[in-house]
Amino acid sequence: MVKEVMASIPVVEASLNPAVSAAPVSMTRPASSRVLAIDILRGVTVAFMILVNDPGDGTHVYAQLEHASWNGWTLTDLVFPNFLFLVGAATIFSLDGRIRKGDSRAELAKHLFLRSGKIFLLKMILTAVPYFHMTHLRIYGVLTRIALCYLAGGLILLGTRSMRILAPLAAAILAAYWAILRFVPVPGYGLPGRDVPFLDKDGNLVAWIDRGINAFLQRTIHTGALYEHTRDPEGLLSTLPAIATVLIGAMAALWLRENVNDRSRARNGLLLAGVVSFAAGIFWGQWFPINKNLWTSSFVLMAAGWAMTGLGLFYWLIDDRRLHETNRVGRWLTKPALIFGSNAITAYAMSSIFVKTLLFIKVHDGDKITNGWGYAYHRLLAPNNNSTEFKSLAFAIGFVAVCFIPNWLLFRKKIFIKI
Repeated sequence: MVKEVMASIPVVEASLNPAVSAAPVSMTRPASSRVLAIDILRGVTVAFMILVNDPGDGTHVYAQLEHASWNGWTLTDLVFPNFLFLVGAATIFSLDGRIRKGDSRAELAKHLFLRSGKIFLLKMILTAVPYFHMTHLRIYGVLTRIALCYLAGGLILLGTRSMRILAPLAAAILAAYWAILRFVPVPGYGLPGRDVPFLDKDGNLVAWIDRGINAFLQRTIHTGALYEHTRDPEGLLSTLPAIATVLIGAMAALWLRENVNDRSRARNGLLLAGVVSFAAGIFWGQWFPINKNLWTSSFVLMAAGWAMTGLGLFYWLIDDRRLHETNRVGRWLTKPALIFGSNAITAYAMSSIFVKTLLFIKVHDGDKITNGWGYAYHRLLAPNNNSTEFKSLAFAIGFVAVCFIPNWLLFRKKIFIKI
C-alpha cells in the first residue's frame, strides 16, 4: 500500500521542489527561502517506500519492514503518515507562492480541487492496470486518502494559516475521532468496550461504514472492493484523523517559515515538538491503542513525532550545518535523496511499472511456471529456494538502485515531472 503514496505528493511550487523552478536548484546554492531538508526527507522516504514495498520474497521479510497486523507499529507504518506530514508542509509553501503571484482564493481553491481530482484519477488508472477488471476496483486506497487529505487540508489552510487556530483544530479532530470510536454504538455489534471489544477488527464503526459504502458502490456503479474484504486501512472515517496529520505538517512548515532567520530556534523547536508528540502518542496509546489500520489519534501523534524529529535532524544537518556543501561524504549521501525527491512521481511510477511488468511476465523455470519477479530473485540471490530475510532485503535494495537510474537521468537533463 505504501507504494501508491509517492505519486500523489503535491509538488511544492514555491520553494521546496526543484521540479517547479525555471532551473534545478543547486545543491550548493539553494534559494534563501528554500528548505532543502524537506526535499531530502522526501527523497529518503521515497527510497524507503520502494524498499519496504518490494521485497525479493514476501514470505521472508524482517518484522520492521512489514506493517503491524493490527495494534502496534513498525517502521513501515511510519511511511504513509510521513508522506501526509510532508503534504501539509509542502502545501504551506505552495499556497504562499501562489498568493505572492496574485492568485485569488477562488483560483487557489480551484487548483486544490483539480489536483485532488488528478490524484484520484491516477489512483484509479493504476488500480485498473493491467487487467482492467472494472467490477472489482478498489475505490479506497493510499492515493484516494491523499487526494481527500490534500483537498481538505488545503481548503483549511486556504482559510487560515495561524497556528493558534490550526493547533486546537487538529486537537479537536483527534479528540472527536476518539470519542466517535469509543462512544458511538456500532450497528449489529453494540457499544465498543461493553458489547464488543474496543477497536475490534470488524466490529468498529470505521469498518462498518466502509462495508456500507462498498455495498452501495457495488449496487450503483457495480464496482468496489475492500482491501481486507471486511474492512479497509484507508477507509472514509479514518481519513478524518489523517487530515490532522496534514495539519501538523503544515504547522511544522509554518514554524520553519516564521523562524527562517533563527535556524537554531527552528531546529530545536521541531525536535522538542517531535519528542513531545511522540511521547503523547505513546501515552495516549495505553487507552486508545496505536493502530495504523484505523489511523488512531495516538498513532497520529506518535507518527507525527517521528516526522518532526526527522525533519528537525535534516534541517540541522542540511540547512544549518550545510553538510551537503562542507563534507564530501555528506554530498554523496544527500544528492541521491535529492534526486529521488525531486522526481517523486517518476520514482513511484518506475517502481510500479517495473514490478507490474515482472509480475505479469510468465517464465518457465524447470517444471514449473513462475513470474519474472520470482524468477529474477531466485536466480540471482536464492537458488534452490534458499530464501532468507537478508537475501530478500538485498534484492529490495538492488531494486531501489534500479528505480534510481531513471530519476538520475531525468535530473541530469533537468527534466522534472509533476501532477
